[in-house]
Amino acid sequence: MDAQLETLSRLVGEHLQDKGWRLASAESCTGGWVAEVVTATAGSSAWFDCGFITYSNDAKCALLGVSPMTLARYGAVSEQTTAAMASGTLERAEADLALSISGIAGPTGGSPEKPVGTVCFGWIRSGETAQTATCRFDGDREAVRRQAVVFALEELLRRYR
Repeated sequence: MDAQLETLSRLVGEHLQDKGWRLASAESCTGGWVAEVVTATAGSSAWFDCGFITYSNDAKCALLGVSPMTLARYGAVSEQTTAAMASGTLERAEADLALSISGIAGPTGGSPEKPVGTVCFGWIRSGETAQTATCRFDGDREAVRRQAVVFALEELLRRYR
């Protein structure tokens, strides 16, 4: 793991421990990269509960309770879907905070409305409403996925100070 991700994970862990919170994640296009980054940090079992890799729409429905109607209406890469993913993660985990990621990492799969590099995010804290964001990242598949991991963790720190 590179130094930026290592530092970011350590900062997230320190922040969560200071708050007494545990994190859970739901990932699609990043394939568990957030979970990999945080569990590479020694002591992360004190602040990280679990991660779901829900790459298919069926997995999003079965494991996280995302409504098939949400997926049909908005698509897997939408703020509505990542809000539902984050909420479903929080309901199924022993965590206080959850994040979710779904996107089009490429090199194929994009459309004029949602080009390659489009990634949607969700964050939710217990007892609160989900927050969402959409970004458009440049680069190849690995670059898009890495930028999504960094953004998800940086925004967690920014949104839940």
